[in-house]
Amino acid sequence: MSHEEVPGIFFLRWLTSHVESHKHASSVSFSYRCYKMRFPCRLTTLHTTSSRRTSTAPAGMFVPDCGSIDKRCLQLLQDFVSQATRLFVISGAGLSTESGIPDYRSEGVGLYARTDRRPMQHVEFVRSAKSRQRYWARNFLGWPQFSSHHPNDAHRVLQHWEERGKLYWLVTQNVDALHSKARQKRLTELHGCAHRVVCLGCGSISAREELQRRFIELNPDWRAQHGAVAPDGDVFLEDELALHFRVPSCAVCGGILKPEVTFFGDTVNKDTVQFVHNKLAESDAVLVLGSSLQVYSGYRFLLAAKDRKIPVAIVNIGPTRADHLAQLKLSGRCAEVLSIIQPL
Repeated sequence: MSHEEVPGIFFLRWLTSHVESHKHASSVSFSYRCYKMRFPCRLTTLHTTSSRRTSTAPAGMFVPDCGSIDKRCLQLLQDFVSQATRLFVISGAGLSTESGIPDYRSEGVGLYARTDRRPMQHVEFVRSAKSRQRYWARNFLGWPQFSSHHPNDAHRVLQHWEERGKLYWLVTQNVDALHSKARQKRLTELHGCAHRVVCLGCGSISAREELQRRFIELNPDWRAQHGAVAPDGDVFLEDELALHFRVPSCAVCGGILKPEVTFFGDTVNKDTVQFVHNKLAESDAVLVLGSSLQVYSGYRFLLAAKDRKIPVAIVNIGPTRADHLAQLKLSGRCAEVLSIIQPL
């Protein structure tokens, strides 16, 4: 990729004069590609408070530690966003942790780091009535808290970018509906949405809130002590406590009800994938926010961006699967970073 393909991001003579800075440790790193060569560079962190804004997250409970943000790297991200005319954004769980929703993989605070519990697998849910009973009992208990989360500054900034014509399309891997709550319109929920329920028999879609009312009607006296809410809305619950929980069937056909989300082990709808590929092809820059891209369903679009020579920038705390594909990588909280960037 030539430097003309990423205009205004990082000129060669600037890089040459600063290449020695890679020797200094920092919380922010980026790379620039020029004439088929890659120059990794580590910038010295500027410890300032002027660029920080208070997040709407409850004391950063599920947000990993990260260092201060380098103002020079913020300027590079500003240049990246300013140059884009049809910006394609991929958001992940790191965007929602600042609203108080835990993720799976964050170091020290993610579900995998805190427990040995693993999420529901698609095959298990479909094949086992007992597994569905346990899942829905946990989900029933977690729903009031999970459904009450609100968008944070990052969600609101992206909706503002859409209004300004900067954001061309947003693909989220999250199922929490926070982008929809922020009134995002140009949006694809890649893995579905936990606020919807689908019948595996007739395919009818209904509101998760309506299912909650049906749960209450069927289980008026059911109570259970439970633990914390997991990333997708269910809670930690001992299996035997779910033995007497009653699960309703589809009101239309009597079929099995499932959250309208892509469980682990399942695949994203092919039409949805193709639709997102089409939107990517119409874009001129890709910005990844709060995703490690460990799951192929999202990572595939970074590979497609590489094939199309579309420049990529990543904002995420910790490494991602696509770091080697990015022209710019910045470590920081999404709400904090996006609140500084202007959609010029």
